[in-house]
Amino acid sequence: MIMRYGLLDVFGIAGVILLVITYLLLQVNKLPSTGLPYSLLNAIGASLIILSLLANFNLSAFLMEAFWVLISLIGVVRYIRRPVSSADVQL
Repeated sequence: MIMRYGLLDVFGIAGVILLVITYLLLQVNKLPSTGLPYSLLNAIGASLIILSLLANFNLSAFLMEAFWVLISLIGVVRYIRRPVSSADVQL
């Protein structure tokens, strides 16, 4: 049996890989959970998976990824609204 993958499948696979790599980097202390990259990578990965669901919709998968995006966006907003310390300013 030959599996045929479309562009949306590729987006979904890329999203899964992005989420797994992001989680791995968090677990090996290479990516802080409070940083902007962590939240952005999570939001992008989950968004790619949602995009892939346009081909074969699954409500439970959609809900999981939609909440993943929303929670990640909370992290982005918190990062943007954080007080800027003198260590963050480079001359």
